[in-house]
Amino acid sequence: MGCDGGTIPKRHELVKGPKKVEKVDKNAELAAKWKYCALSQEKLKRPIVACELGRVYNKDAIIEYLLDKSAERPNSEVVAHIRSIKDVKELNLTDNPAWEGERHNIKGDCYEDMHCAMFICPVVGLEMNGKHKFLYLQTCGCVFSERALREVKTEICHKCGDPFQEDNLVMLNGSKDEVEKLQKAMEERRLKAKTAKEHFSSKAFFSMQKSKKSKDTKVSKSLDSTAPGPSTSGECSKMLKAPAGPIAGSKRSIQDMKDKSETYKSLFTSHSSAKRTKDQISNWVTHTPYHF
Repeated sequence: MGCDGGTIPKRHELVKGPKKVEKVDKNAELAAKWKYCALSQEKLKRPIVACELGRVYNKDAIIEYLLDKSAERPNSEVVAHIRSIKDVKELNLTDNPAWEGERHNIKGDCYEDMHCAMFICPVVGLEMNGKHKFLYLQTCGCVFSERALREVKTEICHKCGDPFQEDNLVMLNGSKDEVEKLQKAMEERRLKAKTAKEHFSSKAFFSMQKSKKSKDTKVSKSLDSTAPGPSTSGECSKMLKAPAGPIAGSKRSIQDMKDKSETYKSLFTSHSSAKRTKDQISNWVTHTPYHF
């Protein structure tokens, strides 16, 4: 316990109380959300994109993540919902004319305003530093403050003029409850898109099968129409009454040709001299007959 040399310990030195909760610097927290990429923790630089949950990233970091998802990253859980580059939207930001950048304070001997932001609202001029709520449109990517959209109500984008709906607004770097609300809306939207895609594919499949069936029916009908049908009684009587002579257009026998000589006709097997009598015909014919 000590007490050597007449020292008297105090109560807070002997009894350990609960640890004090460390307070997070609000300025540092706001700067981490609004000035740094949520994935790579590097400073934001154009082009800047935002996901459906309102997190802000550098586009280069998102592309590197999509190209190699197996690589170990400290903040990979924040982009687990991003499946492709279509799940993020490039932001159309408005530069802050009062932003001087970081080159003026290279030596570190100048005062740096932590609340000065790189971008502002194009309508009311509020700085995008976390002190005010900002939203972006999923249709065009333009960014505005919540105050501007509340005071100047419209269904057309203030910056580019594209029409939008209330469902297209996404809160940037919102609170925990706002992020949960955005996640629920994202899941519902993806489920609806998946259902519509499956319905479209099944509809296309059935239409293809139907068209194929109709084509097969047309082909079978055409074959039935071209197939010869049963002859009528008149045609049968004509066929029966037809003469038994040589058919027109058939080949004539060489022996019937009057313009050929008898010597020429004897060269062929159809000549009478080439025919054998009944006595000359053997009972069987073999390839190599032997006579004993």
